[in-house]
Amino acid sequence: MAEAKIKILFIDDDNFLRKVYQAELSEHGYEVILAADGEEGLEKAQISDPDLIILDMIMPKKSGFEVLTELQNNPVTKDIPVLILSNLGQKNDIKKGLDLGAVDYLVKDEVTLATIVEKVSQYLNSKTQSKKARIANGNGNGASKVGPPDDQSHSQTNEPIEQIDK
Repeated sequence: MAEAKIKILFIDDDNFLRKVYQAELSEHGYEVILAADGEEGLEKAQISDPDLIILDMIMPKKSGFEVLTELQNNPVTKDIPVLILSNLGQKNDIKKGLDLGAVDYLVKDEVTLATIVEKVSQYLNSKTQSKKARIANGNGNGASKVGPPDDQSHSQTNEPIEQIDK
């Protein structure tokens, strides 16, 4: 029996970006679920049980901040890593997104598609290792947040992945 594909929920109101990211992430072997606004994103997060969510901040119906808050407050979705990908690049917006539980905050015009694919892989690998450790310790349900250690910088610095991991 074939192993299930890793699922990524991409929530963004920009139709062109949804299609570009769906094509690129699918090419890397991920199953990509698309949502065009915050409400649809929350529904699909509950139904599809994604392994990672890529979330825009400026959207109709519910903002990314509202979506992130609801995801964190829901026992079904609170342990899904959320990677913010937004045009909002002010320090207070970045801090708010990270404080609300996002594993990283990427500013759209400061990162390439390849960098985002690398970040996705990095966080999914961290999640898999964390999940294996919880299962090995007999605690398969109590997931902890996945992300870089507190002393590492976040992607708004636009440093290459190799430097961030040091």
